[in-house]
Amino acid sequence: MISALGLVASLALLIWLALRGVNIILASILCSLLVIVTSGLPLGATFDDGYLFGKLGAFTFAGKFFLLFAAGAMFGRVMGDSGAAASIAMALVRRLGADRALWITVAASALLTYGGVVVFVVIFAMYPLGLRLLKEADIPKRLFCAALALGAGTFTLTALPGTPSIQNIIPTLTLGTDLYAAPLLGVAGGAIMFALGMFYLEWQRRRAKAVGEGFDPAPGDPVGTTVGADGQAVDGGLPSWGMALLPLAVVIGIILAPRLAGAALSAPIADFAAAQPVMWPSLALLVGSLVGLLLFPAVRRRMLAVMGDGVQDAVVPLFATSVVIGFGGVVVQTAGFGHFASALVAFDDYPLLSMFGAVSTVSGITGSASGGLQIFMQTLAPQYLAMGIAPDELHRLAVMASGGFDSLPHCGAVIAMLAITRLSHRQAYFDVAVVTVAIPVVATLSCIALAAMF
Repeated sequence: MISALGLVASLALLIWLALRGVNIILASILCSLLVIVTSGLPLGATFDDGYLFGKLGAFTFAGKFFLLFAAGAMFGRVMGDSGAAASIAMALVRRLGADRALWITVAASALLTYGGVVVFVVIFAMYPLGLRLLKEADIPKRLFCAALALGAGTFTLTALPGTPSIQNIIPTLTLGTDLYAAPLLGVAGGAIMFALGMFYLEWQRRRAKAVGEGFDPAPGDPVGTTVGADGQAVDGGLPSWGMALLPLAVVIGIILAPRLAGAALSAPIADFAAAQPVMWPSLALLVGSLVGLLLFPAVRRRMLAVMGDGVQDAVVPLFATSVVIGFGGVVVQTAGFGHFASALVAFDDYPLLSMFGAVSTVSGITGSASGGLQIFMQTLAPQYLAMGIAPDELHRLAVMASGGFDSLPHCGAVIAMLAITRLSHRQAYFDVAVVTVAIPVVATLSCIALAAMF
């Protein structure tokens, strides 16, 4: 009983500290200590084997996925500093018009994240453009934040097959699947998330217009120079949208090559891609970065500086993710988690629903989709495979399930997005929660129903 209460108290404390802007590394250490004390675990051994090292240790995760985070952040820095990301968004502006600001935000963010740009970098790249679009269309900032979350943090990370996101890669290490596992379920889930998300955003936009709620910039917001009234870049220095798409096409093409080219690839390359589910997309992102560095004059003259800045960009999100996994590594050693896992696995009449509950709960505890998936794959996935769930199906549905309750208020990505956009939880979190928690849950349950029917 005390162990279970300690788990609940530690999660409540983690959320409380996150809401107050306390550093997530410090918060995770304090909450891990609370779990250790209330569960009567040995302090030194649990901290070393649970929080820091072992299968679910923070440093174990950081070491395993460092190259992927670094390559993704480097690619994002190249796309951002070169103006390529802005050029893609500008092309959408010219096609759709500034009054379609929410559609443009979702489409541009989705394209960038599906191409491998790290979520944090997409937020930085899209924010100045988004502010100008919001001003032109007189749309509240809270809805831009929700649109950014929908495009950059939902269907492109967990549902669409082939995405090089960390969430889509983690299951390949345990299940032996590839990034295209259960593609039909993934497309269906992504379509549901996109359709319901855009319906909600447009409904809220119309409501805001009806009550006179419009654009209200925060002090210090960089409103003004990115986009002109005609939707053209003011400085005229952006690369063409066609050229801007080339690095993205290279990344996606390399990731797709082992699946589409098949025998056309040399055996060593195909075998390497199959055996290295983390290294292969990392290499794709590195090649995409090099293509961008060679194509765009704005970054060509300072290649090493841009690449160095990109690696630096990876440090914060990598360690923010790693420490919540370390917290989870402590949690899984407690008797309370053992009872929870046993109760879920015993619910074997409906294994897909049981799996959904397991992944959702662990992702909610850690405030991280990748953290929840890592813990689930290391501790519970073999038991669900034994229940008869196909590896591809388990891969896709578990990834989609991880993208729901991970976005509770203590989620690091949510906190970072609100800080960058200068909004508080009170101002913007409800809309973010609808598109990143409620709608992904509906989409995942709908796909579970489809999987059970067919």
